[in-house]
Amino acid sequence: MFLKSKQNRNYVFIFSLILTAIVVSVGILLPEKFNYISTKLFNVLIDKFSPMYLLLMLGIFIFSLYLAFSKYGDIKLGRENDKPEFSNVVWFSMLFGAGMGIGLVFFGAWEPLCHYVHPLIGEPGSETAVRFAIQQSFIHWGFIPWSAYAIIGLALGYFQYRRGKIGLISSTIDPVLGNIKGKKIIKLVVDVLAVFITIIGVAASLGLGTMEIGGGLQYIFNVNNTIKLQLLIIVFICFIYIWTAVSGLDNGMKKLSNINLALASVLFIGCFFIGPSAEIINTFINGMGDYINYFVSQSLFINPVSDNDWVYRWRIFYWAYSISWTPFVGVFIARISKGRTIKEFVLGVIVIPSIICMAWFTIFGMMGMELGLDFAKDAIGCTETTLFMVLSNYKYGVLFSIISIILLFTFFITSANSAIYVLGMFTSRGDLNPKNRNKIVWGIAQGLFAMVFITLGGLQILQRFAIVVSFPFSLVIVVIMVSLMRELKKEKI
Repeated sequence: MFLKSKQNRNYVFIFSLILTAIVVSVGILLPEKFNYISTKLFNVLIDKFSPMYLLLMLGIFIFSLYLAFSKYGDIKLGRENDKPEFSNVVWFSMLFGAGMGIGLVFFGAWEPLCHYVHPLIGEPGSETAVRFAIQQSFIHWGFIPWSAYAIIGLALGYFQYRRGKIGLISSTIDPVLGNIKGKKIIKLVVDVLAVFITIIGVAASLGLGTMEIGGGLQYIFNVNNTIKLQLLIIVFICFIYIWTAVSGLDNGMKKLSNINLALASVLFIGCFFIGPSAEIINTFINGMGDYINYFVSQSLFINPVSDNDWVYRWRIFYWAYSISWTPFVGVFIARISKGRTIKEFVLGVIVIPSIICMAWFTIFGMMGMELGLDFAKDAIGCTETTLFMVLSNYKYGVLFSIISIILLFTFFITSANSAIYVLGMFTSRGDLNPKNRNKIVWGIAQGLFAMVFITLGGLQILQRFAIVVSFPFSLVIVVIMVSLMRELKKEKI
């Protein structure tokens, strides 16, 4: 009887919950200690391993393209007669809600304006600064981060639907582990790490979204954007996303994803027409040229001797942040991609979302830069109000600001909703229909972590912690790629 109960214990759930509880408790009860430890680890990783992030992310992109256009491209994520569960439109809308989310609204105007005011090349406010701002935004939101999501999703979809493995990150490294001693412990550590990094990545995004919602309410309705308001927003939305999560994937996420796509489309198209449309088109085309022309050199850019503070704050942060989202986004897109070929999956996940992101940053970046350098300097002073300051200078600015706030709410819900589902899978031995009690537990955990990030300093603590927690998982990604390649070589093509 004892042995049976011991075998049935869900150690991934138990240890993940313990680790999460410890970190949340330290963040809430000992904030100074939390900041000290995360800063210390951050400094070590930045000093020693920054080039590794650059090489890894470029390597993932190259590997993804190779798989798509190699002889393995026609292999299905499933049996030969399996058909995609969702239409292309619904599939894309779900990708949009899970993979892009709050980051587009939060960084869409702010990041280009930051580069415009503080370019590495050219004078602030110059045409060179505009090109630099767009090029860097394309790098950070283009093919490379989406290829990281794609490779995890591809590995999970392949092992789960074609090889019959359970839907856990640890299942994707079985070919590498073989029958080595301590295999079960290694797999447990990998799964717990995947759960923890998923909570961190999503909770950080939720924290940013809450700050932006508060900023919008303050800027438009003159509501004081206090910590208390932000915590109330998290609690309110926490109830909503847990409720939608327990209602099921089709009933909850599918409908919310469609609402997201509709709202984002209205904001995207509307702002294109009220903004400097001709300049937006010209800048987008020129930006694509610069992006392609300098893709490799920019992907590997790091100063060999001089200060690399810019690289740490931007490039390394974004790559680490993307890695922290790979388990969550990867599992979710694998869940909705059964029946698609490797080529269809890779190109669908990388190309279309990347182009949309690039167009988004061009529109909102140019709307801000068109208002001049003095405006840009003022706008970037408060990250959470930058977008609303930009929109206020254009026709129907209040209307589009309100749409932006609503979109933040729906992105908040869809991201958290998707993450709850993924965490439920991870802690239910890969069950595609995890129990509601698991979803509720992880929904509350995400909300608590978001509160920790807000109370400890917002974007700054996010940058440090994202890099710290993503480092061990970056090593797991390398093992996953090796494992996937080994299995693909066994295919009879």
